[in-house]
Amino acid sequence: MSHQESFINYLKYEKRYSHLTAVAYKKDLDQFEEFYVKTVGDFNVEGINDKIVRGWVVELMEHGICARTVNKKISALKSFYKYLLRLEVIKENNLVNVIVPKVGKKLPQFVEEKNLDHLLDDGFFTKDFEGFRDELMISLLYGAGIRLAELMHLKDADVYQTEFLIKVLGKRNKERIIPYPRSLSLLIEQYKQKRTELFGYPVESLFLTSKGKPVYEKLIYRVVCMKLALVTTIDKKSPHVLRHSFATHLLNRGADLNAVKELLGHSNLSATQIYTHTSLDKIKKVYQQAHPRS
Repeated sequence: MSHQESFINYLKYEKRYSHLTAVAYKKDLDQFEEFYVKTVGDFNVEGINDKIVRGWVVELMEHGICARTVNKKISALKSFYKYLLRLEVIKENNLVNVIVPKVGKKLPQFVEEKNLDHLLDDGFFTKDFEGFRDELMISLLYGAGIRLAELMHLKDADVYQTEFLIKVLGKRNKERIIPYPRSLSLLIEQYKQKRTELFGYPVESLFLTSKGKPVYEKLIYRVVCMKLALVTTIDKKSPHVLRHSFATHLLNRGADLNAVKELLGHSNLSATQIYTHTSLDKIKKVYQQAHPRS
């Protein structure tokens, strides 16, 4: 087993990173190895140093890779390097002087409340299996603020319909139980009825494709993009935008920041605080419109 394979297994089984995160780390390390072979020669972990990494940063930036993405790639490489140091495969950290590109503050995009109300209330979904499924997927992404992977892996047993709660498996396999809108009760029953008519009962996965298989990432992404395009012109249309919308709308309506942190499953408050900037924009507009001296 190579050092890289050992590192990826370490991320999965000891650090409990999600499959998607582990895949992203592997992709970044593969890209660095390709650069190393192209510019230096045969790949050798002991030969990695800050000069080589700086050259990789320059090449990435020249190819139009944004600073935020470059930083993630460097972070993956540094994590790998620390792992090798811990195993004593290498003797010293040669990456301490690597300077990453400065990342500008990027506010999360979100969909306006009225636009999401329009999408979910005004007949944009058909009354068949796929229509009920798509509406329920979007309603849970927005109504519970869950991630794409969390939605994709939901099982029937994870939905507590009498308590209006769902159990999700978040990053690093951390479970959390969160509420969903009570208004979804009828939609859940309608979807399950259509699903049973097509595929019988019992079914383990909550969401299925039209062929009776568990839904997959690209299907969810495609459904969300297609439906959001009907009601908004924002640049980015994705499941994560619905999560951004969930957090922003809660804070705009006075929700406690710590409560939003727990609902989102963030490990620290700094990850949640980015949404306060968007909320402050709304507060400023209210102030400017309402205060007599503004």
